[in-house]
Amino acid sequence: MTDIQLPRAGIDKAQAYAELLPQIAAMVEGEPDPIANLANASAALYHGLAHVSWAGFYKVRGAELVLGPFQGRPACIRIGRGRGVCGTAWATGRPQIVPDVQAFPGHIACDSASRSEIVLPLRHAGEVVGVLDLDSAELAAFDRLDLEKLEPLADLLAPHLAAL
Repeated sequence: MTDIQLPRAGIDKAQAYAELLPQIAAMVEGEPDPIANLANASAALYHGLAHVSWAGFYKVRGAELVLGPFQGRPACIRIGRGRGVCGTAWATGRPQIVPDVQAFPGHIACDSASRSEIVLPLRHAGEVVGVLDLDSAELAAFDRLDLEKLEPLADLLAPHLAAL
């Protein structure tokens, strides 16, 4: 693996993704350890995207999502299917973009500083195996651009989460 070069300060979100995502793909290429790959991916997202205050993964384990590799403040360990933003993404199989988490019915407040969130379901062999969760301390920090850029990353990382 080559040393990751975090996006330069002051660049816009689109440019940050353009610089960061190919590096994450290169980091996981050829590395078989799923924990190492997910840990590095969450660290790269957390440190590489200025609008992100928490980045991590939850793995489906029975009737719950269980916390996986992440970067940021300590997080909720278990989330029920259909509960909060992560549980909703799992239950519906659809990404969730939440501009104001306080307005989301049933939001689970793991970090009181979190103001907005995006959660993408991760699928492997046709099943949702977990979610990629990004939080921000800013209102409406996530939009269609984030979704467009994160969907291929979710596809790339889903097999690693499935292997946990």
